[in-house]
Amino acid sequence: MGFLDKFRKRKKNTEDVLIVEKKDRRMLSHVPDKTKERGTGERRGYDTSRIKSYEDYITEKTSGIRYITGFDVSLRTFAKGDVKRKCICRAVDISNTGMLVEMSGEDFSALENVTMLKASFRVTPGSMPEGYEMRVRQKINVVRRFVTEDGRHLTGISFTRPLHNYAAANKDRYMFTAAVTLLAFIIACIMLMRAESIIYFKFNKLLYLYSIVTAIFLLSRYIFGAFYRPVKVDPDYTPGVTILIPCFNEEEWIQRTIISCMNQEYPVDKLEVIVIDDCSTDRSVEKIKEIIDQLKQEAYERYEVEDRLSYIVQPKNAGKRDALVVGAEKAKHDLVVFVDSDSFLDPFAIINIVQPFKDPKMYGVSGRTDVANTYTNALTKMQAVRYYIAFRVMKAAEAVFDAVSCLSGPLACYRKKIILEKKDAWLNQRFLGQKATFGDDRAMTNFILRQHRTSYQDTAVCSTIVPNKHSVFLKQQMRWKRSWLRESLIAGSFMWKKEPFAAVSFYMGLVVPIAAPIVVSYNLIYVPFKQHIFPTAFILGLLLMSMLMSMAQLLLRRSSTWLYGMLFCLYYELVLLWQMPIAWFTFWKSTWGTRMTPSDVKAAKEKEEKKKHRAQKKAKKHGADK
Repeated sequence: MGFLDKFRKRKKNTEDVLIVEKKDRRMLSHVPDKTKERGTGERRGYDTSRIKSYEDYITEKTSGIRYITGFDVSLRTFAKGDVKRKCICRAVDISNTGMLVEMSGEDFSALENVTMLKASFRVTPGSMPEGYEMRVRQKINVVRRFVTEDGRHLTGISFTRPLHNYAAANKDRYMFTAAVTLLAFIIACIMLMRAESIIYFKFNKLLYLYSIVTAIFLLSRYIFGAFYRPVKVDPDYTPGVTILIPCFNEEEWIQRTIISCMNQEYPVDKLEVIVIDDCSTDRSVEKIKEIIDQLKQEAYERYEVEDRLSYIVQPKNAGKRDALVVGAEKAKHDLVVFVDSDSFLDPFAIINIVQPFKDPKMYGVSGRTDVANTYTNALTKMQAVRYYIAFRVMKAAEAVFDAVSCLSGPLACYRKKIILEKKDAWLNQRFLGQKATFGDDRAMTNFILRQHRTSYQDTAVCSTIVPNKHSVFLKQQMRWKRSWLRESLIAGSFMWKKEPFAAVSFYMGLVVPIAAPIVVSYNLIYVPFKQHIFPTAFILGLLLMSMLMSMAQLLLRRSSTWLYGMLFCLYYELVLLWQMPIAWFTFWKSTWGTRMTPSDVKAAKEKEEKKKHRAQKKAKKHGADK
């Protein structure tokens, strides 16, 4: 078995835990029908009288999304004179407004004439999007009852209070109070510790300067992030958009990605999707053709799939940048959206991400990326917290000054003319003589930031598959650190021209992670072993910073994953931090590590050859000894 076969086998054996939406009877249920014969909202019985803004419309639409689940539900009657009856049934699917439960035939018959019950259940993590996990006790209404062909007894129920309203009254307010109280305490402690740094500054200027800069950098990000607000949707502003999906060996997820890009609440004549396969060696092209044919058959002519969805197969593997440039050259609209082939768009992602472009000086906008496989294991939960804080706090803080330093690959929108204008420099980018093969998102962001504005739209959401194995995750992080180091040094040559707060924040964000390994080594190795002093203050500072991340997650998302923010910070200090020194001296490497690109194939072959050569040399030496 060759190294390519081993890589694919390991990939197939990896299973992710995903939140599963119940499929609509139509694959493109969110696409507006130009003929007006079918609506996207009225057919589901929405109360349009409550809709006063587009945000209300989105809330109403998402309330009806059902998720496949399987937790226990306790139901009991309200009978006054009769004996109360209690039964345990199983939730089949659940939404914000109701659920479908399966019960025994005996309970089904006994509750035949009952229209209202008391329900008790716990929404388990992974059943619904983050923030819904909680214990629920409330009255429910029976809205329908039926028996399936295979003999299952099902009952449809509606909640007297939608789950998001129930959470606001019974869970979120307590989490909000706890998070705000702890955040205030943490910030006060950090400020007191930094005051101490100022007092003792003369004893170790460099160390205390670093601690002060780190505190100012992190606290300022959280403060500016708190002032951030996304651009509200103007439903009449719908410029033409072309979605580009570069694909390489993504047979597992590419169909889901294509469907999510097509199934957008956006005018049919103003949205097209182009898939560019970069000469995949698996069944990606076959999967692309299959889903396109399926959409053409099921979506009918009213959605113009024939004209709006196409694919290109590169004659040879040329890399992600080449694929995106080929797509941009074929795009017929003025805005282009880059979407990774393992990322899935929310149905309202496009209508949201275009809104900042009402500003003619805006040339690039990043959407928010959530983790699709959050509940797979502890590693993916840590990444879920990290992703959310990185976008909702860090990028949001940069967006306040229209200077987002990285328009992230999973979902980002650009003016097409800037892509075409910078394509040659982007494709042929070299750094210290080495060709840049990854970090395409940061590289393009730098081209834009030199003269134009970039922003972040928190309401434009996509979800992506993150590594669920430490070996793959560490390789991804090493690649990201190399590209971050390269592009940050490039950005440093012009960021001083930006708004003063944005410029100062950028340079602090550049210095802090680069110097971190040295500072941590000094505090955790040199001080204890050479000066025989336990680094209490330093460890306490790390603990406070990690708690700051967790409390922000708890405050903003009300998610049960908040504890993993602290675990991620610990993981970062023990493991990820020490990748930075390696990145300093290996930035020239072009391998991805997480997928077998041509660079990885070449590197793997060279490794195999070296291994074989060493084995032959060892065998030859062993023979000579005999």
